Amino acid sequence: MSPQSLDLRPAPGLMDTLAEQPLDPMLMVLHLLRNDPRPDKIDLGIGVYRDDSGHTPILQSVKAAERHLIETQTSKDYLSPEGDAAFVAALAPIVFGTEPDDTAWGMQTPGGTGALRLAAALLHRTNPDCRVWIGTPGYVNHAMLMQAASLEVIEHPFFDKPTQTLLFDAMMSALNEVRRGDAIVLQSGCHNPTGVEFSHDQWQVLAQFLNDRGVVPVLDMAYQGLGSGLDDDAWGLRHVLTQVPEALVCVSGSKNFGLYRDRAGALWVQGSNPNSVRRARTNLNLMARTLWSMPPDHGAAVVRIILTTPQLNALWRSELDVMRERLTGLRHDLATAVPEFETVKRQSGMFSLLPLDRDQVTRLRIEHGIYMVESGRINIAGLNQGNLPVFASALRSVL
Repeated sequence: MSPQSLDLRPAPGLMDTLAEQPLDPMLMVLHLLRNDPRPDKIDLGIGVYRDDSGHTPILQSVKAAERHLIETQTSKDYLSPEGDAAFVAALAPIVFGTEPDDTAWGMQTPGGTGALRLAAALLHRTNPDCRVWIGTPGYVNHAMLMQAASLEVIEHPFFDKPTQTLLFDAMMSALNEVRRGDAIVLQSGCHNPTGVEFSHDQWQVLAQFLNDRGVVPVLDMAYQGLGSGLDDDAWGLRHVLTQVPEALVCVSGSKNFGLYRDRAGALWVQGSNPNSVRRARTNLNLMARTLWSMPPDHGAAVVRIILTTPQLNALWRSELDVMRERLTGLRHDLATAVPEFETVKRQSGMFSLLPLDRDQVTRLRIEHGIYMVESGRINIAGLNQGNLPVFASALRSVL
């Protein structure tokens, strides 16, 4: 064989076989924001709570709990895959309104995302043919987490952006195609990205439907306390749990405790009987061991200390009230400044999906330095008394 006929090119490397992936829409906003030199740019994209100075604060209750933790913690030994059982026990009454009985069991997870991913793994293990129904528009990570566990995702109508309307009838019509053993992801209050809520009557209709058709609800509670209050925001979740035999409950402490980077979350499984819950527990432990082995301790320990210390519990609740009232006030101020968006004041939580198209969102970014996800979702907490008039004026210029 002549030297000219030899293929001397190096064989493709392992990473050379990968297809380059587009940036997540949120990461794209962050990238553009950080490279914009304008000092008066407005960030309405990244989903973290901010105070009126534009700062994401550490709650006083959290700081006090951290000081206590530093003074009293005696070891950095591993937790078990189940995590901090006292954290789960302290959080349970906040979520459920009472202590769960022996047909429910919970474990600590790395944030609400970890809870959702573990829930998806359990669904696939119990029923590989399970289809997961997710409302659209919805939280983009829901579908990706379910698909990562090899589950089929089916979208159903949820919200009409131009009219700012919850599409409950269209949703229920689409759900007529569910099969027994399917699952549905439901956000329990403060919907991301729309800010709309089911009414109590709608929750009741939905809960009855899920029970009649044998559909497993995956209840995602990421913003409890930031809508109408701790109990009001949990009403739908609690009602569903009284009506269905089996459910998965995913909870995050990122927003209402401000523990974004500390990843404090929990997953509860409700079963039809104690034996089924015990079997679920053994499987969840094994799957958690392969996903993250042991959960992080710091954030969960902070929440445990807050909720088990009466003075800190009261302080946290008062801080949460301030956050919620600020969000509500900003919604009313925006609706007053831009009457075309008066529906914003009837929504709740940190997010609203404004009736803007991609060109209008692009104009707001280029002409006014206002950053939001290209879908038109804004983080209400990114507004403050200084930038809200600027934002309102910019909106009027592109409408």
